Amino acid sequence: MRKWLVWTLALWLWAQGATAGTVLVVGDSISAALGLETRQGWVNLLQERLQRQGLPHRVVNASISGDTSAGGLARLPTLLAAHRPNLVVLELGGNDGLRGQPPAQLQQNLAAMIELSRASGAQVLLLGMRLPPNYGERYIQAFAQVFADVAQQHSVTLVPFFLEGVGGVPGMMQADGVHPALIAQPRLLENAWPKLEPLL
Repeated sequence: MRKWLVWTLALWLWAQGATAGTVLVVGDSISAALGLETRQGWVNLLQERLQRQGLPHRVVNASISGDTSAGGLARLPTLLAAHRPNLVVLELGGNDGLRGQPPAQLQQNLAAMIELSRASGAQVLLLGMRLPPNYGERYIQAFAQVFADVAQQHSVTLVPFFLEGVGGVPGMMQADGVHPALIAQPRLLENAWPKLEPLL
Protein backbone atom coordinates (compact mmCIF):
# COMPACT_ATOMS: atom_id res chain seq x y z
CA MET A 1 0.00 0.00 0.00
CA ARG A 2 2.81 2.37 0.91
CA LYS A 3 4.57 1.70 -2.39
CA TRP A 4 1.31 2.40 -4.23
CA LEU A 5 0.90 5.75 -2.41
CA VAL A 6 4.47 6.77 -3.25
CA TRP A 7 3.93 5.85 -6.89
CA THR A 8 0.66 7.79 -7.02
CA LEU A 9 2.29 10.84 -5.46
CA ALA A 10 5.17 10.66 -7.93
CA LEU A 11 2.73 10.50 -10.85
CA TRP A 12 0.80 13.48 -9.47
CA LEU A 13 3.97 15.54 -9.06
CA TRP A 14 5.06 14.62 -12.57
CA ALA A 15 1.67 15.66 -13.94
CA GLN A 16 1.89 19.01 -12.18
CA GLY A 17 5.27 19.66 -13.70
CA ALA A 18 4.12 18.54 -17.12
CA THR A 19 1.03 20.71 -17.24
CA ALA A 20 2.36 23.86 -15.64
CA GLY A 21 4.26 26.18 -17.91
CA THR A 22 5.27 29.69 -18.82
CA VAL A 23 4.12 31.70 -21.81
CA LEU A 24 6.68 34.34 -22.75
CA VAL A 25 5.41 37.21 -24.91
CA VAL A 26 8.20 39.11 -26.66
CA GLY A 27 6.71 42.10 -28.42
CA ASP A 28 6.60 45.82 -28.96
CA SER A 29 4.15 48.58 -27.98
CA ILE A 30 1.14 46.58 -29.17
CA SER A 31 1.75 43.92 -26.53
CA ALA A 32 3.12 46.43 -24.02
CA ALA A 33 -0.29 48.17 -24.18
CA LEU A 34 1.15 51.59 -24.95
CA GLY A 35 -1.36 54.34 -24.11
CA LEU A 36 -3.27 52.04 -21.74
CA GLU A 37 -2.72 50.58 -18.32
CA THR A 38 -0.75 47.34 -18.59
CA ARG A 39 -3.57 45.39 -16.97
CA GLN A 40 -5.89 46.46 -19.80
CA GLY A 41 -3.72 44.99 -22.56
CA TRP A 42 -4.37 41.77 -24.43
CA VAL A 43 -1.47 39.98 -22.72
CA ASN A 44 -3.01 40.49 -19.30
CA LEU A 45 -6.39 39.44 -20.70
CA LEU A 46 -4.69 36.22 -21.78
CA GLN A 47 -3.49 35.57 -18.24
CA GLU A 48 -7.00 36.20 -16.93
CA ARG A 49 -8.48 33.77 -19.45
CA LEU A 50 -6.03 31.05 -18.51
CA GLN A 51 -6.91 31.50 -14.85
CA ARG A 52 -10.65 31.37 -15.56
CA GLN A 53 -10.20 28.15 -17.49
CA GLY A 54 -8.17 26.61 -14.70
CA LEU A 55 -4.98 26.43 -16.75
CA PRO A 56 -1.82 26.74 -14.63
CA HIS A 57 0.26 28.71 -17.12
CA ARG A 58 2.01 31.90 -16.10
CA VAL A 59 2.24 34.67 -18.69
CA VAL A 60 5.38 36.80 -18.74
CA ASN A 61 5.07 40.00 -20.76
CA ALA A 62 8.54 40.96 -21.98
CA SER A 63 7.28 43.50 -24.51
CA ILE A 64 8.93 46.90 -24.88
CA SER A 65 7.47 49.85 -26.74
CA GLY A 66 9.49 50.72 -29.80
CA ASP A 67 11.31 47.41 -29.90
CA THR A 68 12.40 45.92 -33.21
CA SER A 69 13.15 42.36 -34.21
CA ALA A 70 16.86 43.10 -33.64
CA GLY A 71 16.11 44.33 -30.13
CA GLY A 72 14.00 41.29 -29.38
CA LEU A 73 16.71 38.98 -30.66
CA ALA A 74 19.29 40.68 -28.45
CA ARG A 75 17.08 40.31 -25.37
CA LEU A 76 15.82 36.79 -26.03
CA PRO A 77 18.68 34.64 -24.66
CA THR A 78 18.46 36.33 -21.26
CA LEU A 79 14.67 36.01 -21.23
CA LEU A 80 14.80 32.32 -22.11
CA ALA A 81 17.33 31.63 -19.39
CA ALA A 82 15.39 33.58 -16.77
CA HIS A 83 11.88 32.26 -17.47
CA ARG A 84 12.39 28.89 -19.20
CA PRO A 85 9.12 29.21 -21.14
CA ASN A 86 7.17 26.39 -22.71
CA LEU A 87 5.75 28.76 -25.31
CA VAL A 88 7.24 31.91 -26.84
CA VAL A 89 4.87 34.34 -28.56
CA LEU A 90 6.70 36.61 -30.99
CA GLU A 91 4.94 39.91 -31.72
CA LEU A 92 7.68 41.87 -33.41
CA GLY A 93 8.37 43.41 -36.79
CA GLY A 94 5.97 46.33 -36.88
CA ASN A 95 8.67 48.84 -35.94
CA ASP A 96 11.04 47.30 -38.47
CA GLY A 97 8.47 48.04 -41.15
CA LEU A 98 7.61 51.52 -39.94
CA ARG A 99 11.30 52.37 -40.08
CA GLY A 100 11.66 50.97 -43.57
CA GLN A 101 14.20 48.35 -42.60
CA PRO A 102 15.01 45.57 -45.11
CA PRO A 103 12.52 42.68 -45.00
CA ALA A 104 15.43 40.25 -45.35
CA GLN A 105 16.84 41.50 -42.03
CA LEU A 106 13.47 41.03 -40.34
CA GLN A 107 13.27 37.50 -41.72
CA GLN A 108 16.74 36.68 -40.45
CA ASN A 109 16.00 38.03 -36.96
CA LEU A 110 12.68 36.18 -36.64
CA ALA A 111 14.29 32.95 -37.81
CA ALA A 112 17.05 33.33 -35.23
CA MET A 113 14.50 33.95 -32.46
CA ILE A 114 12.59 30.83 -33.46
CA GLU A 115 15.75 28.74 -33.43
CA LEU A 116 16.80 30.07 -30.02
CA SER A 117 13.35 29.43 -28.57
CA ARG A 118 13.21 25.89 -29.87
CA ALA A 119 16.73 25.17 -28.69
CA SER A 120 15.56 26.09 -25.19
CA GLY A 121 12.67 23.61 -25.47
CA ALA A 122 9.88 26.10 -26.19
CA GLN A 123 7.22 26.08 -28.86
CA VAL A 124 6.73 29.27 -30.88
CA LEU A 125 3.70 31.27 -32.00
CA LEU A 126 4.39 33.99 -34.56
CA LEU A 127 2.01 36.95 -34.77
CA GLY A 128 2.05 38.40 -38.28
CA MET A 129 1.91 42.12 -39.02
CA ARG A 130 1.02 44.31 -42.00
CA LEU A 131 1.85 47.90 -42.85
CA PRO A 132 -0.36 50.90 -43.71
CA PRO A 133 -0.92 51.52 -47.44
CA ASN A 134 1.25 54.64 -47.53
CA TYR A 135 4.42 52.54 -47.40
CA GLY A 136 4.08 51.46 -51.01
CA GLU A 137 2.62 48.26 -52.42
CA ARG A 138 5.94 46.55 -53.14
CA TYR A 139 7.36 47.07 -49.65
CA ILE A 140 4.05 46.18 -47.99
CA GLN A 141 3.87 42.87 -49.82
CA ALA A 142 7.51 42.02 -49.13
CA PHE A 143 7.02 42.83 -45.44
CA ALA A 144 3.90 40.67 -45.09
CA GLN A 145 5.54 37.82 -46.99
CA VAL A 146 8.32 37.63 -44.40
CA PHE A 147 5.96 36.22 -41.77
CA ALA A 148 4.46 33.64 -44.12
CA ASP A 149 7.89 32.54 -45.34
CA VAL A 150 9.39 32.25 -41.86
CA ALA A 151 6.39 30.27 -40.61
CA GLN A 152 6.57 27.89 -43.54
CA GLN A 153 10.34 27.42 -43.51
CA HIS A 154 10.46 26.77 -39.78
CA SER A 155 7.09 24.99 -39.41
CA VAL A 156 5.87 27.58 -36.92
CA THR A 157 2.26 28.32 -36.05
CA LEU A 158 1.31 31.69 -37.52
CA VAL A 159 -1.45 34.22 -36.95
CA PRO A 160 -1.35 35.84 -40.42
CA PHE A 161 -2.45 39.30 -39.28
CA PHE A 162 -2.58 39.90 -35.55
CA LEU A 163 -4.45 43.21 -35.97
CA GLU A 164 -7.22 41.69 -38.09
CA GLY A 165 -10.40 43.70 -37.47
CA VAL A 166 -8.41 46.30 -35.56
CA GLY A 167 -5.83 47.96 -37.80
CA GLY A 168 -7.39 50.79 -39.77
CA VAL A 169 -10.84 50.14 -38.31
CA PRO A 170 -12.59 53.31 -37.00
CA GLY A 171 -12.88 53.32 -33.22
CA MET A 172 -10.49 50.42 -32.73
CA MET A 173 -7.30 52.47 -32.77
CA GLN A 174 -6.01 55.20 -30.48
CA ALA A 175 -5.77 58.78 -31.74
CA ASP A 176 -2.29 58.15 -33.16
CA GLY A 177 -3.75 55.62 -35.59
CA VAL A 178 -0.97 53.16 -34.75
CA HIS A 179 -1.82 51.59 -31.41
CA PRO A 180 -4.96 49.56 -30.62
CA ALA A 181 -7.48 51.20 -28.31
CA LEU A 182 -8.89 49.70 -25.12
CA ILE A 183 -11.92 48.36 -26.97
CA ALA A 184 -9.63 46.45 -29.34
CA GLN A 185 -7.72 44.46 -26.70
CA PRO A 186 -10.26 41.61 -26.43
CA ARG A 187 -10.24 41.33 -30.24
CA LEU A 188 -6.46 40.97 -30.24
CA LEU A 189 -6.75 38.11 -27.79
CA GLU A 190 -9.43 36.49 -29.93
CA ASN A 191 -7.20 36.82 -32.98
CA ALA A 192 -4.39 34.95 -31.24
CA TRP A 193 -6.36 32.46 -29.17
CA PRO A 194 -7.33 29.86 -31.84
CA LYS A 195 -3.67 29.33 -32.70
CA LEU A 196 -2.35 29.84 -29.18
CA GLU A 197 -4.65 27.49 -27.27
CA PRO A 198 -3.52 24.25 -28.99
CA LEU A 199 0.10 25.07 -28.16
CA LEU A 200 -0.68 25.16 -24.45
